Amino acid sequence: MPYLMKLSKTYMTTVMMGVERTLVMLVAVAALNLFAEGEPKMPTLNWMGREKATKAVKEVVMKILREDKAMGHLSHAETRRGGDGVSENLRDSATPRDNNILVHGDNLEALKALLPFYAGEVKCIYIDPPYNTGSAFEHYDDNLEHSTWLNMMYPRLKLLREFLREDGSIWISIDDREGAYLRVICDEIFGRQNFVSNISWQRTYSTRNDAKGIVNEVEHILVYSKREGWQPKKLARTEEMDGKYKNPDNDPQGAWTSSDGFAPGAGTHQGMVYAIQNPFSGELIYPYDGACWRYEQETMLSIMSGWAEYELRDIDDAEKRAAICGVGVDEVRNGVKAIMLSQPLDESKKSAMGILKRGQWPKFYFTKNGKGGIRRKTYLSAVGDVPPTNLFEYKDVGHTDEAKKEVLKVFDGQSPFATPKPERLIKRVLEIATDEGDLVLDSFLGSGTTAAVAHKMGRRWIGIEMGEHAKTHCAVRLKKVVDGEQGGISKAVKWNGGGGFRYYELGEAILDEKGQLSESIPYDVLAAHIWWQETGTAWNASTGAKGTFLGIHDGAAYALLYNGILHDRSVNGGNVLTRQTLSVIKDDLGGADYNKLVVYGEACRLGDSKLVAEKIEFRQTPYDVVTRR
Repeated sequence: MPYLMKLSKTYMTTVMMGVERTLVMLVAVAALNLFAEGEPKMPTLNWMGREKATKAVKEVVMKILREDKAMGHLSHAETRRGGDGVSENLRDSATPRDNNILVHGDNLEALKALLPFYAGEVKCIYIDPPYNTGSAFEHYDDNLEHSTWLNMMYPRLKLLREFLREDGSIWISIDDREGAYLRVICDEIFGRQNFVSNISWQRTYSTRNDAKGIVNEVEHILVYSKREGWQPKKLARTEEMDGKYKNPDNDPQGAWTSSDGFAPGAGTHQGMVYAIQNPFSGELIYPYDGACWRYEQETMLSIMSGWAEYELRDIDDAEKRAAICGVGVDEVRNGVKAIMLSQPLDESKKSAMGILKRGQWPKFYFTKNGKGGIRRKTYLSAVGDVPPTNLFEYKDVGHTDEAKKEVLKVFDGQSPFATPKPERLIKRVLEIATDEGDLVLDSFLGSGTTAAVAHKMGRRWIGIEMGEHAKTHCAVRLKKVVDGEQGGISKAVKWNGGGGFRYYELGEAILDEKGQLSESIPYDVLAAHIWWQETGTAWNASTGAKGTFLGIHDGAAYALLYNGILHDRSVNGGNVLTRQTLSVIKDDLGGADYNKLVVYGEACRLGDSKLVAEKIEFRQTPYDVVTRR
């Protein structure tokens, strides 16, 4: 704080006018932000409306989702692939839980409505928000001021983070115009330590000769994880990769490629720095400066004995080994012998030539028919899958022209979307970030590509789209996918149709303007909201919940008396906590252990002593139901 005191004193004692005074105030504010309480803080982005944007999530009223069965679609078998790859029946539920779902409505409100069912359960989020490019798209207002764009994105990213599993990740497509701003707010929301990569997608395969300035061939995909240390899945090898492996010597271990026989680290691995005598020429082969052999000397002796007879021999080469290790002669390791031919060169060469002609050469072989250096075999069977890089080339994941052709095919020659993404691009994202059965979310669904690809790849999915094309395009495309549409990645993943999805519209608020619950609110919806409100986790009625009993979290049991759950067996339709309804709750608990029992109901008829004796905390509906969190 001494710096701030000095700054304050300077400001108070110096006469300044206009811009100079303003600059000093800005410096003071920056210093206060960065050095408050003596510890530097991470820089944050400021813009007009930021304060309101950071509070926007809490201001969103919690609504329910109403299924439109006419817009949803099931396959003829009415099944989908579950997390274990086994087909299972689509559940007929008032809630969207456990179904592939398409939601029509503002994505901020839709995300808030979905959170009680999916908080902490999404493995991968992919979004392709409007880029704020100044273009006028048919389905998006993509001509927003920077501040307006940030005000739109910030609360949605805050909500999206709550959906991620602990091992989840979010992938955000963006271009250069807003990319830097997006990176800063994502650092704030997801944590700078959770930044994974800025992937460059080669969006075009050709450049026009009359293009002006520097041509943008790439767009970006910012990747963040929920927690530090997230690891991507490796990618399957391509035919092009495997094509580099040959088997010119008929090696029984299969195809191989030539690799460097040396490894760095001579200075710290001096015992692996020595000479090997070439059986064809008699030349002594050493590692290059700073390098050593890849294997211990005994292993190398065994390998080289596949060419001719070898032995370990002291050849007094300390000076040569010291130069390779980068140390003085008096510092190099003593007693390191060379791997030398134990037979005359003519006999050794005859043996080696026989091996060279016969084939099945040892793992370290001599190049140029024995006249060159020494190389190592790396076998295709040993290399495995490959780690992803931050460059997605169009030849591997598609380009914008491919994406537009896919949309044209799906929508019978109509192309209402200016910037669709190719199915292969989304396939690459899901290959890296998910496994079959995982849940994928896209809250800017656009033409429906993410949902279509997730469905074909056996992932569960949630898609949200605010425009009318949720009905006219997204639902239409996804029905075709369910029926076995063969565009995009279908052939690559052997897609032949199946599964289904449900279509939802945003409905009424859980609490009306007077703070009252509507009788039309389904029990499962209110139960999920209360569970999320109390625990911050998603509610799943299929795992342990029964009747009035919602579940147990951190030692607390939760129960809800609402909307005829007891079938009008007691006071006010069973919505009041009495001795009789408490007995029903205990039956539903099934003898489960808990530290306290939290009961939601319209009223409580139990005395304080009874509540204490039963370890009950009573919450009154609707007054204790919070719809802003």
